[in-house]
Amino acid sequence: MSDAPRLFCLDTVLIDVVLKISALPQRAGDVLASENLVTTGGGFNAMSAAARHHMSVVYAGRLGAGPFSALAATTLEHEHIAAPIARNEDLDTGICVVLLEPDGERSFVTSRGAEATLRASDLDALDVRAGDYVLVSGYNVMYPELAALVLAWVARLALDVTVVFDPATRMVDIPPSNVDAMVERANWLLCNASEAMMLTGRDDVAEAASSLAARNDTLDVLVRSGAKGCVVALNHRDAVVVPGFATTVVDTNGAGDVHNGVFVAELASGHEPLAAARWANAAAAMAISRFGPATGPRRDEVERWTAQFDE
Repeated sequence: MSDAPRLFCLDTVLIDVVLKISALPQRAGDVLASENLVTTGGGFNAMSAAARHHMSVVYAGRLGAGPFSALAATTLEHEHIAAPIARNEDLDTGICVVLLEPDGERSFVTSRGAEATLRASDLDALDVRAGDYVLVSGYNVMYPELAALVLAWVARLALDVTVVFDPATRMVDIPPSNVDAMVERANWLLCNASEAMMLTGRDDVAEAASSLAARNDTLDVLVRSGAKGCVVALNHRDAVVVPGFATTVVDTNGAGDVHNGVFVAELASGHEPLAAARWANAAAAMAISRFGPATGPRRDEVERWTAQFDE
């Protein structure tokens, strides 16, 4: 058995139905999509990004029975992502309709499925060991019926397990006590600029990151800032800006997840946080130049792409 760190991802797998449109329709209106894509999304975006950077990945969520679950299972298997939790044989995997506008912005409509039926026993059966990473999304601690079991399980994890928390886009819907509990246990908080500002009340991204990194004695922070790159604030230290890369924006769906997955994989392989952050910036820039959510590049692709900027 390999002793290499593994990533256990609780962020749920959904099927994304992506529709590329010229503009959002008015209420009771109709628009014609110029392109469409049906693909595995949700937590798969971060998991596939990490797997393509040579990290062993385990989906700590529940699949179901039906065509969407079959697609998800096939996709996970193709990326060599383990899915050890027993399926819900009475319910299919949920879907997310993604409306993608010309500037790359996206809007979501989600219908939950088997992934929402995770049980405490499912998590307790996972063989998380010292050195592993556990990625928790804000979606995992937003819904009351799931938040209690996820928070309890995370609290029981050994301290030599690295917990990574991304509050995600619907942070406003997460009970503040749940956010506080996750931040208190997390070793890394990964979020975007608006989420960092919401958590701290600071308008400056670097100041927000530094403030978050001072919340306890174990927390390091990375704040994604889109085209600007990201900032990294190690525990009780000032934030450092890690510049982004110029790219053509086609589809921003899943960009933050790609950044998360690559960053964790680079950390787990022994790279320093600032180097891991720069690599994640490059991978995310490459991903948003492609149509679709799970478009994280392989590590060799990132190596070739970044070479042009290092010359």
